[in-house]
Amino acid sequence: MQRFALPLSAAALTVLVGITPAQAADDPGLRAIVKQLAERIAKLEARNASLEGQLKQASKPADLEARVKTLEAENRALATALDSDRISDTEPALATRLKAVEQKAVATGPANALAEALDGISAEVSVGAVAQHLSKDGRTDGKSETVLGWRGDVGLTLPGGRIGEGEGQFFFQARFGQDGSHSDTRPFFTGATNSMGFEQESVPSENTNAVLAQAWYQLDTPIGASQLDGAPARVEFTIGKMDPFVFFDQNGAADDESSRFLNNVFVHNPLLDSGGQVGADSYGFTPGVRLAYVSEQNGWGAAIGLFGAGDSSTFGKSFTQPFVIAQLEKTVRAFGGFDGTYRVYAWNNPQAEGYDGEERAHAGWGISADQQVSESLTLFTRYGHGMHGRATFDRALTVGGELTGNAWKRGNDGLGFAWAWLRSSKGFRANSAGLTDWGYDASGAEQVAEIYYRYQLNEHLALTPDLQFIRRAGADGSADLVTAAGVRALYAF
Repeated sequence: MQRFALPLSAAALTVLVGITPAQAADDPGLRAIVKQLAERIAKLEARNASLEGQLKQASKPADLEARVKTLEAENRALATALDSDRISDTEPALATRLKAVEQKAVATGPANALAEALDGISAEVSVGAVAQHLSKDGRTDGKSETVLGWRGDVGLTLPGGRIGEGEGQFFFQARFGQDGSHSDTRPFFTGATNSMGFEQESVPSENTNAVLAQAWYQLDTPIGASQLDGAPARVEFTIGKMDPFVFFDQNGAADDESSRFLNNVFVHNPLLDSGGQVGADSYGFTPGVRLAYVSEQNGWGAAIGLFGAGDSSTFGKSFTQPFVIAQLEKTVRAFGGFDGTYRVYAWNNPQAEGYDGEERAHAGWGISADQQVSESLTLFTRYGHGMHGRATFDRALTVGGELTGNAWKRGNDGLGFAWAWLRSSKGFRANSAGLTDWGYDASGAEQVAEIYYRYQLNEHLALTPDLQFIRRAGADGSADLVTAAGVRALYAF
């Protein structure tokens, strides 16, 4: 806005008010009034000039226009820089920062997408090798034998989706390896001195064997809550090809030949595994279905399973005469608050093979217990009791434990020791002399002892020297003591 700042003199004022200069000069009173008005107008003019100066100083249109032009130029430079993905030292700093953030987001995007895709997926891999020497008294030709074999396992767990309130998962296991089993062994009750041996009859020993060991689906449904996390109990339903011993006859101190005992009688209940009453295929796997109740709150669990037996274990026949097993278990705290688990179970196999080579029903019951009794020592026991059938042995007792290396500052190491008693059955004792595979008068029981020391080299690698003794092999009172000495190497993650 343009303003007029013309000075108002006393004469001009008199003209504005209609008074002539002569009149103002002749009248003293009027002259005083005009003077006062002139002074006031002068003050107003000075104030007006001051305000206009301040306004001009604040506005400075030229400076504002320059600033606008500078901002527009900077915006154009930023837009030009952002049109290119390259980072240059001549571009605005803001563009450099934005590009760096964008590149970081692009770089981490695939990783985040992969992490989301892999959520709920887990894998376990282990590869073990065993070199074992069997004394001459353990072979029919009277010559000692040293064998070397290896076995690998890959397990993969995948999300199985939700059904109602339940959460499912798929599990797959592949097993592969080469030999490791002794040849021409004398009759034993124990199934193997090296339970890690893995071979297929149709595959030459110089070739690698491989099978799809397990493939099953499990649905876990919470009880007393809408989600599994925090639920006091759950129901588990499992179906597919599986290892029955994953779900029955478990034991916290004697259940894994890759890290603990190698002799088969200490891996599972001797009547079921070494005695053959579990009815699985030659690798220990079979199709089946399992239903279980598990309460984490009170430590109780109950399960029943139906598994293929005989030809059904290899999907050869219909599922008409399954191996049936039921188990009840309880987890407790004892010996000053240490965990222990106690299991009792019973089974029936309508088509288990007896000592005479004929298939008939075999039934029995068993106990599996493990109890930690101190910071370093865990003890275990198993008992098997055959009720009917033609088994070579119908009573089995195993006891032992593992001592960690805390006392000698090797806390991840383990010293394992165990003893087994396998009593020959009455029917076998009466017929053993006439049986082709046996041919002697059996009496009493076979006894097995094993000791190992697991030396943990690092988180993934362990070396385990192992020594076994078999007394009265196959309940043959005239048999000499058999020894099996070896070392196992295991890589696992």
